[in-house]
Amino acid sequence: MELLTIGAFAKASRLSPKALRLYDELGLLTPARVDPDTGYRRYAPEQLEQARLVAWLRRLGMPLARIRRVCAMEPGEAAGEIRAYWARVEADTAARRDLAAFLVDHLTGKDPTMSRTTAPLALRYAALSDTGRVRASNQDTAYAGSRLLAVADGYGAGGAPASAAAVDALRSLESQTVPAGDLLNALEDALGRAEQAVHGVASRDGDDAGTTLTAMLWTGSQLALVHIGDSRVHLLRDGELFQITHDHTVVQSLIDEGRLTPEEAASHPQRSLLMRALGRGADSTPDLRLHDARAGDRYLLCSDGLSTVVPAGDVHRVLADTPEPEAAVRELVGLANASGGPDNVSCVVADVVAQA
Repeated sequence: MELLTIGAFAKASRLSPKALRLYDELGLLTPARVDPDTGYRRYAPEQLEQARLVAWLRRLGMPLARIRRVCAMEPGEAAGEIRAYWARVEADTAARRDLAAFLVDHLTGKDPTMSRTTAPLALRYAALSDTGRVRASNQDTAYAGSRLLAVADGYGAGGAPASAAAVDALRSLESQTVPAGDLLNALEDALGRAEQAVHGVASRDGDDAGTTLTAMLWTGSQLALVHIGDSRVHLLRDGELFQITHDHTVVQSLIDEGRLTPEEAASHPQRSLLMRALGRGADSTPDLRLHDARAGDRYLLCSDGLSTVVPAGDVHRVLADTPEPEAAVRELVGLANASGGPDNVSCVVADVVAQA
């Protein structure tokens, strides 16, 4: 059967020639033949089905690395992967919808402190930080209180005081009465104080010390999130586990661009290289968002000492099967150490419960 030129194949598949060249480089859609002299690509008509699948998945917004996995799967397995991807998209969309609703209420003069839930809610929480099995000292800081949950992962010679200073700068929010309309502003202001505190540590020690910072502030019906770095927040809701933060790392950017798979990223030599952090010369732009809380929700905040060594399935099992937050953080830290404990590990688990 006659092969199609790249132009004819692009028209039939509704993919641009530029996209086809990129997909060839990534091994996602390899031409049937490449002219050895001119480098001109030609495609077989039977490749159109895969090309159209790629086009449809790109319209969903699926990253190229994940599309490559889907295309290599059997149809049933591929369908399950697409369902899992879309569930995460919907969770992220729901979080942004909550923020949009909050802003609409705020700008139209409605009282956003009025909860959409019928029963008053509270947090039940626990925090644990451990040095691990390899490091000589612990540069993590974990904190859980009635309103504030936080994890910070320090780096550099002054990493321990840097992470502690960042969390301490937020702890004043525990005792402040912050109007709901000012919640994100208050959290961003506190982040500014945390950044100044970290810079103070670095200047005092003459070091490039810095830290990640991931924290949530409780209002009684919502959790405001501030996130910078590669510590993570997971939400267990209705039995499903969602990661609701996005790593600010070099390898995550490569995954987003489709140039690395998550499996390749796990062993990448620069997997711990941060693109954002609190520290001198670092990009300190935070992610800020609001989450409406529901009774029965469980949140996990953790440093990468957990996420890089404990499989997501094991984290899900512990969170789903361990009723008490204190027992859950102990088991999660124990799993990290049982896997070699190559890094400091910190966990905060918080349950949203109806007040008695």
